[in-house]
Amino acid sequence: MGVHTARAGRVTNILNMSPGSPMAMRRPLIGIPADRRVLGEHPFHVVGEKYIRAVIDAAGALPLLIPALGEELAMDELLAHVDGVLFPGSRSNVEPQRYAGEASDPGTDHDPARDATTLPLIPRAVAQGVPVLGICRGFQEMNVAFGGTLWQKVHAQPGLADHRENKSQPLEVQYGPAHEVELTEGGMLRAIAGTGRIEVNSVHAQGVRTLAPGLAIEARAPDGLVEAFRVAGAPHFALAVQWHPEWQVMGNPFSRALFAAFGAASAERAQLRQR
Repeated sequence: MGVHTARAGRVTNILNMSPGSPMAMRRPLIGIPADRRVLGEHPFHVVGEKYIRAVIDAAGALPLLIPALGEELAMDELLAHVDGVLFPGSRSNVEPQRYAGEASDPGTDHDPARDATTLPLIPRAVAQGVPVLGICRGFQEMNVAFGGTLWQKVHAQPGLADHRENKSQPLEVQYGPAHEVELTEGGMLRAIAGTGRIEVNSVHAQGVRTLAPGLAIEARAPDGLVEAFRVAGAPHFALAVQWHPEWQVMGNPFSRALFAAFGAASAERAQLRQR
């Protein structure tokens, strides 16, 4: 049995686990890297509540907010204490010099402190067997961290659709289903979904230009854009999606199952570390 097939089997077992089992009762600790934002005259390290709630409600875990301190953060020491890391979305973009991209348009929102934290943290976490899940910016960070590049404006590329939301609409519409994605046969997401296609929201301007070496495609949009991937050689759960499964996660069966699988992988790590 291949490594990926074995992982898919573990995902199925996790989803079928009874609530009273020892693993189901575990409360793993999942770190969530923060954005560094200046609010008023002071810098703050912030994480969107929807990601925090998804970790608590759907992953069954305890959230730990990780400040964007870059090299000042003792990353290996941090990873020794967490059971998983969720790399969340953000309104900011990865700085283009991180992937040899063209200069951003004036006024583009960047967060160099977050880049300096997440980009070295991602490969460390994966190498140490810490389960990771990337969402939107986190998806893009994971691609860049392993050597991939990004389109800054997907909508400006010939043959690619406009994946941005209409910001004049209510949030419920902005984050509503926007298009289908095709899930790779034999992939982790297909094992979680139990089907080959799902509908997802679409709230992004950037996207994968070149996929990093060692990443395996898990989903594509109808225009061919990569919408999800896994780290093929990772010793544990290492998956990223371009859409936002954290949005109203408890009302979406697939999103809930995705976070449950991530939480269960983190609980498995917690158990192994406590033996």
